[in-house]
Amino acid sequence: MSGLDRAKKAAAVAAATAAAAATALLTAPAAVAAPQPIVGGTTTTTTAYPFVMQITDASQKQFCGGTLVSPTKVVTAAHCMVGETTGSVRVVGGRTYLNGTNGTVGRVSRIWIHPGYTGTTKGDDVAVLTLSTSMPYTPAKYVSSSQTSVYAAGTTARILGWGTTSSGGSSSNQLRTATVPTVSDAGCASSYGSDFVQSDMVCAGKTSGGVDTCQGDSGGPLLIGGVLAGITSWGEGCAQAGYPGVYTRLTTFSDLVTTQVNS
Repeated sequence: MSGLDRAKKAAAVAAATAAAAATALLTAPAAVAAPQPIVGGTTTTTTAYPFVMQITDASQKQFCGGTLVSPTKVVTAAHCMVGETTGSVRVVGGRTYLNGTNGTVGRVSRIWIHPGYTGTTKGDDVAVLTLSTSMPYTPAKYVSSSQTSVYAAGTTARILGWGTTSSGGSSSNQLRTATVPTVSDAGCASSYGSDFVQSDMVCAGKTSGGVDTCQGDSGGPLLIGGVLAGITSWGEGCAQAGYPGVYTRLTTFSDLVTTQVNS
């Protein structure tokens, strides 16, 4: 089984190639469920979550999320940054609405992608951006390498993002949030088989589906107890029963992140 990452660019590429593939699609199997928003959630603001950042292109078009962990460092997903350069991305803080003009637009001076990253279902899906100037917002605390117990099955976790709002539709203009329970490693392995790398990933979502992250939410935070514990990474479809969202298990990478934060 191959999973789908949750970067908005993945959805954009799929749309761009749809016309060329029309003939093949006539005989192709049914596709997985189309992108949904942070399903079952509610709108919120960057005032409530000041550390939630938009990752945008140079024109400030959002395609991923990120979490401010120090005034000049943002944690996001490796798959969001593959193929990007310091000149091609911006980080926008303090902007609740995608069509807003408020907040702070930060330029990126360095992109660190985990050197082991080769694909979302292989693990190592973590990146750290260094900003050219400080963001004037309160950073999030993040888990240490020893806090592995935070992922105990059934623990309430919070997800945030600007994911797409309908099948083939546009993004949620306003930041959204929802809560989902963490899933046991055995349960996640049952859903995803060998694509679930236990050391690097944690699953969160309801067995019945209905609440999840999706395209455009990649790189954004999974918070447990108000602390950054995961990074939105991938999943099979969005909000499907039996297929919880998959997040980077940040305890595994906490020491590496700290090295980047201190660099």
